[in-house]
Amino acid sequence: QVQLVESGGGLVQPGGSLRLSCAASGFIYGLYVMKWYRQAPGKERELVADISTTGISANYADSVKGRFTISRNNGRNTVYLQMNSLKPEDTAVYYCNAVRPSQGREYWGQGTQVTVSS
Repeated sequence: QVQLVESGGGLVQPGGSLRLSCAASGFIYGLYVMKWYRQAPGKERELVADISTTGISANYADSVKGRFTISRNNGRNTVYLQMNSLKPEDTAVYYCNAVRPSQGREYWGQGTQVTVSS
C-alpha cells in the first residue's frame, strides 16, 4: 500500500521556522522525484520545491527561494522541507508528491496545514 505521510505543520509567527517531513512507503522511493506543493484557500495548488532522485539537484518557486530548503534521506524514505523566515502568505496546506514520469506514476500525501500568523 502506497503511503505518503506528512507531518510538522502547525501555527507559527511571522519570521518563524517549521520543518515538514514526508515519510514514504509502499513504493521504490529512491526512483521517484519528490516535490512539495501548497494550496492556499481560494487559490490553485502550486509547486513549492522539488528534488531529484539522488538529492543532488533541487528547484524552488521564486516566492520561497532563499527561505525554504528541500532535502531527502533515501535511507529513511523521507523528504523534508525546512521553512525559514515564514510569512503570512506562506499559509497553506502543504502536500508531498512523488512522481516517476518515465512510468507515469504519481502519488500524493494527505497534506499538512501551515498557518503563519501573529
